[in-house]
Amino acid sequence: MAKLKLAYLVTHPIPYQAPLLRLVAQQPDIDFTAFFGTDFTTRPFVAGEFGQRIVWDVPLLEGYRSHVLPRLDPQPPPGILEPLDLWRPFSRGLAKALDAEKFDALWIHGYAHASHWTAMLSAKRRGVKVLLRDEAHAISATRSPAKQLAKRAFFAALRMGVDAYLAIGALNRAYYRSYGVADSDIFTVPYAVDNDRFAAQAATASASRDAFKRQLGIAPGRPVVLFCAKLIERKRPGLLMRAFARIASDRNMRNPVLAFVGDGPQRAELEAAASALGPDAVRFLGFKSQNELPACYDLADVFVLPSGQEAWGLVVNEVMCAGKAVICSDQIGAAPDLVHPGRNGAIFRTDDEEDLARALADVLGDETRLAKMGEESRAIIAHWSFAEDVAGLRAALAHVLPGRIAP
Repeated sequence: MAKLKLAYLVTHPIPYQAPLLRLVAQQPDIDFTAFFGTDFTTRPFVAGEFGQRIVWDVPLLEGYRSHVLPRLDPQPPPGILEPLDLWRPFSRGLAKALDAEKFDALWIHGYAHASHWTAMLSAKRRGVKVLLRDEAHAISATRSPAKQLAKRAFFAALRMGVDAYLAIGALNRAYYRSYGVADSDIFTVPYAVDNDRFAAQAATASASRDAFKRQLGIAPGRPVVLFCAKLIERKRPGLLMRAFARIASDRNMRNPVLAFVGDGPQRAELEAAASALGPDAVRFLGFKSQNELPACYDLADVFVLPSGQEAWGLVVNEVMCAGKAVICSDQIGAAPDLVHPGRNGAIFRTDDEEDLARALADVLGDETRLAKMGEESRAIIAHWSFAEDVAGLRAALAHVLPGRIAP
C-alpha cells in the first residue's frame, strides 16, 4: 500500500515542534511535508518583550521535508519578531501543493489565522481530510458572553471543515466538547517537548551542579526556587518575589535562594525588590538559550510558574524532565495534566500571594518529600511525550482514513 501523504501547516518553525516533526517524518507509512507561512525563526531576530537578540540553538528544519509558502501580506523587515495574528502571515500556494502532491490529509496547527481557514476550505474541496490542533481552552483567554456566543457560531462552521481534533491536554479536550465537538472526533496529541534531550542535558549538568552553585554564590544545602520565563507582568514574577519573601526567613525552609532565569521590562523593579531581602537571597541569571536551560533546571529544587494566564506552559514539561517539583497557578493550562498536588508539587490560586507562600512552604518544608516529588515529576512526564503524540496522530489518521494506516 502506498504511504499516506500528510501535509502540515503552521505559521512558522517552532523549536519545540521540530523534533516531533522529524519523528512523524520517520514513520515508515507516512509521507510527510511541512508548510510554513514564514521562516523568521530560522534566522536571528530581536524579541520585543526581551529586547534580546534570539538565535535558536536547536535545529528547526532538519530531518523532514518543508516549504515556506509565498505571502500575500507585506514581508516584515528582517531581524524582528514577526507579528502573528489573524492576517499575518497570510500565505498562498497551499491549494496548488495539495493538487500537485495529492495529499490525503492536512494537519493544521492553530485556527486563529485567516490563511489557515482558506487552507481548510481548499482541503475540503479536494476531499483532503483535515486535522486541527490548537491550544485554546476555557482559561486560556477571557471571553465575554458575546464572544462566547460568537465562538459557538464559529465552531459550528469549523466543524464542517475539520474531520478530527488533536487535543493538547484535558482542558483543550473539554473546550472542544463544550463547543459541540463529539468526543469520538477528539484524539490526544499532548503538548510535549523533547523529553530525552532535556533529561539527558540535565543529567549531564548535574555533574557540574556544585560548581554552578559556587559560581552563583549559593552554599551547598541551600534549596533553590526557580522562575524561568519572561520578566513581564503576565508571568507574575513580582508575585513570586513577594511570596518568597514571606517564607525566606523561616528556619524550616533551610535558607532558600530564589533564582530568576529570563529577562524583560520588569527586571529593574525586581532587582530593587530583591535588595530588600538582602544581598544573598535572590539571583538574576538573565536570558538563557535552549541548550543552557537544562543546567538551570538541574540547579533547582522546586520550579514555580505563577502566571496570571498561560495556554500551556511548556517550561513545566522541560523542568519535569529534570526531575523537579513544580508549583503552578491554577491558570496554567498544563497544570491539570502534569501537576498532581501533594504528589509532584502544588497548584495555588492565581494572584493569591498568601496561597503561593503556603505552597512554597509546604513543598520546601520536607527535604525528603521534596526529592520524592522530583522523582514523581520524572515519572509523570515520561508518559507525556512525543511517543504519545505520534500515537494520537496515527489514531486520528486511522479514524478519518480507515484502512489507510494502522493506529
